[in-house]
Amino acid sequence: MIFPQEKGHIVHNWKARWFILRQNTLLYYKFEGGRKVTPPKGRILLDGCTITCPCLEYENRPLLIKLKTQTSTEYFLEACSREERDAWAFEITGAIHAGQPGKVQQLHLLKNSFKLPPHISLHRIVDKMRDSSCGIRPSPNMEQGSTYKKTFIGSSLVDWLLSNGFAASRLEAVTLASVLMEENFLRPVGTRSMGAIRSGDLSEQFLDDSTALYTFAESCKKKISPKEEISLSTMELSGTVVKQGYLAKQGHKRKNWKVRRFVLRKDPAFLHYYDPSKEENRPVGGFSLRGSLVSALEDNGVPTGVKGNVQGNLFKVITKDDIHYYIQASSKAERSEWIEAIKKLT
Repeated sequence: MIFPQEKGHIVHNWKARWFILRQNTLLYYKFEGGRKVTPPKGRILLDGCTITCPCLEYENRPLLIKLKTQTSTEYFLEACSREERDAWAFEITGAIHAGQPGKVQQLHLLKNSFKLPPHISLHRIVDKMRDSSCGIRPSPNMEQGSTYKKTFIGSSLVDWLLSNGFAASRLEAVTLASVLMEENFLRPVGTRSMGAIRSGDLSEQFLDDSTALYTFAESCKKKISPKEEISLSTMELSGTVVKQGYLAKQGHKRKNWKVRRFVLRKDPAFLHYYDPSKEENRPVGGFSLRGSLVSALEDNGVPTGVKGNVQGNLFKVITKDDIHYYIQASSKAERSEWIEAIKKLT
C-alpha cells in the first residue's frame, strides 16, 4: 500500500491517496492525518486495463503511471520514486495479466533485467552527452516530411553509449537510454518514437532505430530566476536523495495538518517538503539538518504545540534555529525509519 498522487477526474488537481491492490481491483482512499479514511474513495477495475509506465504526458512529472480502463477512463498516478513507480507498475501489470501465465513470466524476465550499475551517474552521462567536444550534437532531422530541430536518432545514441563505455551491449545501451528517458533527461520526438511510448506495456520503449528521433528534455536544464535563487538555494537541492515519501505536517501559523511529500538529502543534509497538489516540482519548504534534533512523540496525550487531527505516530524535528516541526507518519515502523534516517544526517 502506498499513498501517491491521483489526478482528479472532475477538478484536475493532484491529491494524495492511499492505494491497495486487490486481485483484479485497485482501491484508493482519502489520506488524512497520516491514515487512510474508510470506506474507499473509489476503485479501478483492472480487467481489460492498459498501463503506461513511464507516462510522459507531463514533462515535469517523470514518476507517473497511467491506467486506461475498458471504458476509456484514464487515471494518472504518481509515485515518490522511480523504484516505487516501477514496483507498482510491475504488480499492477501482473494483476491485469493474471490469467495469462506466459505474460506474467515475461514480466518477471523484464523485472530482473539490466539494472544501472551504482557507480554510473545519470547526471554524469547527460553532462557528457551535452559536451560540445565529445557529446552528441543535436541537428535537424526529417521524419515523414517534417523537420525536427535539435534532435538525434535512437541508433546514434546507442552507438555513443557503447563507444563511451556506459554499456557493454546494444541491449544494455537501449535499456540505459530507456532509463534516461524515464528519468526525464531525454524525450521522444516525432511519430516513430512517440508511438513506442504509447505501446502501454513494460517492454523497452526506446528504439535503437535510424528513424526514431529524440532530444534533450528542457527540464534537465536548470532555469532559475534571480527571485528563486534568493528564496531557495540550488545547493540545497544538489544532495543525494536518501529517502522520500508522504507524511502529514502541521503548519506553523494555522496549525492545520496537510499531506506533504518529504525528500531527505545528504551532502548537504536537508529535509524538503513538497505540495502534492502543485504542478511545479519545487519544494514549498525545507531546512538544514545540521545541528538539528529529532525524536518520537509518545501517543498518550497530545504534546504542547500540537493541535488538530492528531492520529498518532508523531515525531518532532527541532532545527539549530529552534524551529519546531511536527510530523505524522502512517505507522510506528515508518516513523522509526524516518527518525533513523534523519539522525544519521544531523
